[in-house]
Amino acid sequence: MDKKMDCIIARGLNFKACHGVLTSEKICPQPFRVDLELYLDLRAAGRQDDLSLSVDYDRVYHAVNEVMTGPSCNLLEALAEKIAQTLLRKFPFAEVAVTVYKPEAPVEGEFDYFAVQIRRKGD
Repeated sequence: MDKKMDCIIARGLNFKACHGVLTSEKICPQPFRVDLELYLDLRAAGRQDDLSLSVDYDRVYHAVNEVMTGPSCNLLEALAEKIAQTLLRKFPFAEVAVTVYKPEAPVEGEFDYFAVQIRRKGD
């Protein structure tokens, strides 16, 4: 990634969804959180104060929501990949970083969350 690339940051997108390996995870919605770093050139948008030269945050949220509430994934890795590919396909991002958190993972023990973070570049 170009160190000079601008970035839109979205933190703490919350969803209830059915993802996981266990049968119970496929039928009982559980909380997930998604953080995004969305890299693109924002100079024109900043200079002209024009949304059409940037990305509508609402559209980004709803694109992620479609993935989260869509077909179930077994792995956080697959879920993060689907989100990344959807965002790269629908928006003019040069690169995305997606972190998916699962605070109620079926793990015996005390923890804040399990998470997966991936980075993907656009074509």
